[in-house]
Amino acid sequence: MRTINIAGHEIRPGEFKEIKISIARLPSHTQIDTPLYVSRGLEEGPVLALMAGMHGDEINGLEIVRRILDSDLHRPKRGTVVCMPIINVYGFLNYSRDVPDGKDVNRSFPGSKSGSLASRVAWHVTHDVIPYIDYGIDFHTGGAMRTNYPQVRAVLADEKNTELAQAFCAPFTLDAPFRPSSLRKEAAKKGKNIIVYEGGESLRLDTHAIEEGIAGTLRLMKHLNMIDWAPEPKEENRIIWSSSWVRAKYAGLFQSAVACGKLVHKGEWLGTITDPFGEFKHKVVSPHTAYIIGMNNCPVVNAGDALFHLGMDNVCKLGG
Repeated sequence: MRTINIAGHEIRPGEFKEIKISIARLPSHTQIDTPLYVSRGLEEGPVLALMAGMHGDEINGLEIVRRILDSDLHRPKRGTVVCMPIINVYGFLNYSRDVPDGKDVNRSFPGSKSGSLASRVAWHVTHDVIPYIDYGIDFHTGGAMRTNYPQVRAVLADEKNTELAQAFCAPFTLDAPFRPSSLRKEAAKKGKNIIVYEGGESLRLDTHAIEEGIAGTLRLMKHLNMIDWAPEPKEENRIIWSSSWVRAKYAGLFQSAVACGKLVHKGEWLGTITDPFGEFKHKVVSPHTAYIIGMNNCPVVNAGDALFHLGMDNVCKLGG
């Protein structure tokens, strides 16, 4: 077997190596390094990247990669696994989605070595990681006080993306176009296939989302012939071809009456919006038959706020 080179470091068959990528310094002169944990099997195989912490407050992905490392699940029999638990160290330290200059790393690719802070982080991922991998999983969660039921997002017009998503076998697979200047889009330009896993809520560990993320990763590794065993899916995978948000018509206090991940029918009661003074009560109902793939956990809402993310597969479309 040949020796491979990742980010300027040689890794031999059967070797595990920690590689530190120097990003920048804090104003205190503290050096910020982003570690890569690279583990090679003894036999040839693909290179799979497990990347988390693009948004510093999305800690479920970080915990998925951490548990994979802690349990030695990153050590394949065949091929190579590259673990990057925290891409955006700045955001992680500040409980923030963004870097200190307010920019989103996942809207800054391919980045610039001398650009904004977000652009510099993106540049290192573009040049130190993407060229050396074949496939990747980019772990995310829902935004502030919004939870996503475990789901994979990918451009399903690409056959390889569809294959990877089906192998991961999350409860939901969303046909999701590329976001401008995102990691997934930049990787695709370079012929690399990266799928996005979303599960749980930012700044809150979600056991179900974490366990689904680990199990899906192992299923993908088994599909790529990197390992010999992976757990069977606990839920049926459903392909979501279209989705929309149910939004609040009034400002007030919001209480959900349904759980994330459930199938709801057209006209079904989803929750209630009341005002703090007991002057009105508004029922929120589903506009169509769909699965709840995401929902708002914030009890105080304004008119227009997103409440429920509804996803429809082919069966839901037929059902109205």
